[in-house]
Amino acid sequence: QAFFSGRCDGLITDASALAAVRATQAQNPDDYVIFPASGHSEALTPSVRHGDDRWFDIVKWVIQVPIAAEDMGITQANVDDMLKSDDPRIARFLGTEPGNGKALGLDERWAYNIVKQLGNYGEIFERNVGKNSPMKLERGMNRLYRDGGLMYPYVFN
Repeated sequence: QAFFSGRCDGLITDASALAAVRATQAQNPDDYVIFPASGHSEALTPSVRHGDDRWFDIVKWVIQVPIAAEDMGITQANVDDMLKSDDPRIARFLGTEPGNGKALGLDERWAYNIVKQLGNYGEIFERNVGKNSPMKLERGMNRLYRDGGLMYPYVFN
C-alpha cells in the first residue's frame, strides 16, 4: 500500500511475489516494471513430511512429468495422439508400455493424466505466471536446459 500510494519508491521481493502484487494490487499493472535480479537464484520446490518415502517419490516424479513432457514435445493438445507413438520413451512415459505406474503404486496412465489435465511445463508456466497470465513473468531460468534454462527432466524408464 505504501508503494502504490507513493510513500516509497521501490518494492523488493521475489519476482513471482512482485508479479502477483502488480497483477492484483496495481490499478494499471502495465505501468510497473519488474527488474530482474542479477546473480540471484532461489530454488522453490514442494516439500513433504520426512519419513513418508512413498509420497516423496510420487511428488518428485509428478513434478518431473510436465518438464519431461515439454522436453519430448508432448502438449495438452497432442497428448492423445502421442499415445500412438512408436517411441519407447513416450510409450513408457504415457503408460502405453506398463511399468512406471506400478513402480509408484499409481495407474499406468498417471503421467498421461497429468499432461492431459494440466499440460506440459511450458504450458503451465505461461498460463499461470508467464506472458499469457496477469503476472507476465519471463521464463528465464525456468526454460528447458536446451533453451538456456535449468529445467532438465528425469529419464522415465
